[in-house]
Amino acid sequence: MSSQKKIALGMLIGQAAGGHPAAWLHPKANAAGSTDITYFRSLAQNAERGLFDLFFIADTPAARTDNLHAWSRFPMFMNVLEPVTLLTALAGATTRIGLGGTVSTSFSEPYNVARQFASLDHISAGRAAWNVVTSANDYAARNFGHSTLPPHALRYERAGEFVDVVNKLWDSWDDDAFVHNRNTGLFFEPMRQHPVHHAGKFFKVDGALNIARSPQGRPVIIQAGASDTGLELAARTAEVVFASASNPQDARHGYEELKGRLAKYGRHPDSMKILAGLPVVIGSSPRTKRRRCRR
Repeated sequence: MSSQKKIALGMLIGQAAGGHPAAWLHPKANAAGSTDITYFRSLAQNAERGLFDLFFIADTPAARTDNLHAWSRFPMFMNVLEPVTLLTALAGATTRIGLGGTVSTSFSEPYNVARQFASLDHISAGRAAWNVVTSANDYAARNFGHSTLPPHALRYERAGEFVDVVNKLWDSWDDDAFVHNRNTGLFFEPMRQHPVHHAGKFFKVDGALNIARSPQGRPVIIQAGASDTGLELAARTAEVVFASASNPQDARHGYEELKGRLAKYGRHPDSMKILAGLPVVIGSSPRTKRRRCRR
């Protein structure tokens, strides 16, 4: 009997009013939706009703501070909620859909990220996903004491070690470590803790995560890097990859290129989902849709 293939669907929210730079100008758009939790709940619940697999929040930890007249017309990430906080709120408003968010490895620490996403995974009953990025603009760098971003290769080297440490921290406890045994008086089994002893180029971590192993064990890892270095990191660590090819030929090549790298890490091709970007224009008729596309 042949198995039925299914398409994985994710909804990416960068700007709450819509993906077009001028989407917020539409009279029916919620121009203030980027900080409106009621609006985000409706988006996530609609995606869940539509059988989407993932509700994803893009992010950068910075506001633009120059060319403000231009950015005032295209307010990209100028007024947004912090992703993990937002997803935690959405966990209580949904029941099935995956909840993914961006957190940069360039301006965070592995312990904090491991704890945040383990917490989100518990709160959502196993629906958390972390989008691993290295950040791509100097606005973010200046917020964290740097004049510019580190070189690309160095950022990805740090990201690789970062993900490794986070995975080790997620494995701090066995699945059944917290036994809550009133007869023996043991809240957890001491032998079921596995402290991390990591001393690398970028991080030194000696300890264990102070939260039980989450429902997924390890929350889902997402990546979207298109460079050779980014593809290699994705092949080693990611379970979901966002692709951005602009035509079917490039998409097929990119798919085969990425899937072909998995074997060297002992991974099966089916262990990774590649999601192609699809901008959607909706209209009440084909004529209306064409008119909106031309704008």
